[in-house]
Amino acid sequence: MLVCVQSLNGPTEQSELAGFHHVCRLSRYTSRLVGTCCTRPRTSLLLNTRWRMDDQQQPPLFTFGVIADIQYADIDDGYNFTRSRRRYYRSSLQLLRNAQQSWSDSAVAPRFVLQLGDIIDGFNKGRGASDRALDTVLRAFGSGPLEVHHVWGNHEFYNFSRRALLSSRLNTTPPDTDAEEPAGSLSADRAAPDIYAYRFSPLPGFTFVVLDAYDVSLLGREESSEEYRGARDVIRQHNNNEDLNCPPVVEGLERRFTMFNGGFSKDQLDWLESVLSSADEKKERVTIISHLPVHPQSTDPICLAWNFDKVLDIIKSHSSVVCFMAGHDHDGGYCQDKDTGVHYLTLEGVIETPPDSDAFGTVSVYEDRMVLKGSGRIADRVFLFQ
Repeated sequence: MLVCVQSLNGPTEQSELAGFHHVCRLSRYTSRLVGTCCTRPRTSLLLNTRWRMDDQQQPPLFTFGVIADIQYADIDDGYNFTRSRRRYYRSSLQLLRNAQQSWSDSAVAPRFVLQLGDIIDGFNKGRGASDRALDTVLRAFGSGPLEVHHVWGNHEFYNFSRRALLSSRLNTTPPDTDAEEPAGSLSADRAAPDIYAYRFSPLPGFTFVVLDAYDVSLLGREESSEEYRGARDVIRQHNNNEDLNCPPVVEGLERRFTMFNGGFSKDQLDWLESVLSSADEKKERVTIISHLPVHPQSTDPICLAWNFDKVLDIIKSHSSVVCFMAGHDHDGGYCQDKDTGVHYLTLEGVIETPPDSDAFGTVSVYEDRMVLKGSGRIADRVFLFQ
């Protein structure tokens, strides 16, 4: 059994809030799996001169913005669990405003923005400030004309129940518009009424799929519910610690079985399988979005989804997926599966970005690639389609 010490990041009643051990990196996992993926490059090695020249000559089909882990709170700066990284709770709002200004000033206006989860910090809950903090951040998002697709992370569930989120402004599920498929089918635009997973298409030939990484989770569920008991059974098979935010082992993939992570139900995975089968037939390019990463080479194992392997198996069985984008790991990460060509991007978090820097990106989409232009901590990258 692994023993965790208490958080050093605030008053006792706040430090006991589930998930503040999120950054408890007791031992950075350095022995990466040997497989079909590259390591996690931190530089812009993929953006070469030839693609830069092509991008200047050829306008993109469309662009979109991306940002992760804003975790705004109207409190003084703090630190992560190990006190190795400063957290800039108030200034994260200004970094969001910087992103909004950049997107508004872009020569090609983005079609939408992907907000990859943890929009406000869990500290707001203990201060009774959850609604006020969310209003503040959504006003910043609303300062521009861009459509925003919100992903739910652990900090959404520290502040709100699942029921509250489903009826909130963070539910950006579009109306069902797919007339080709019967209502209620697994191929519909939505996975299920109580699962926050949906697909949307900004342009014919391109589909984006938002996944609910806390569909199976202890967070946001009533303790008396069947869903809570099922998630507890899953995590207890791997983690016997009294504090379930403390990882069960010091290193390795088992570290992911903590309370601040979650997983995907069979219903959601069946729906994803159906969506990708349809995309395969239509020869669409699919980008999947989730708060939790699913590839071990794109993140620290402590940040992986519980059943990441099930998602990877589905992706590998389809030809339509080109990219998987996630947040959660504030250090960010990237790898490309050399067998499938799928790119796995974990975006660096705003919350641990100094006020004099930035952490957002703009993605330009072409027929054969996507080009990420990063700002501040975010590296430039080219995602070639296999």
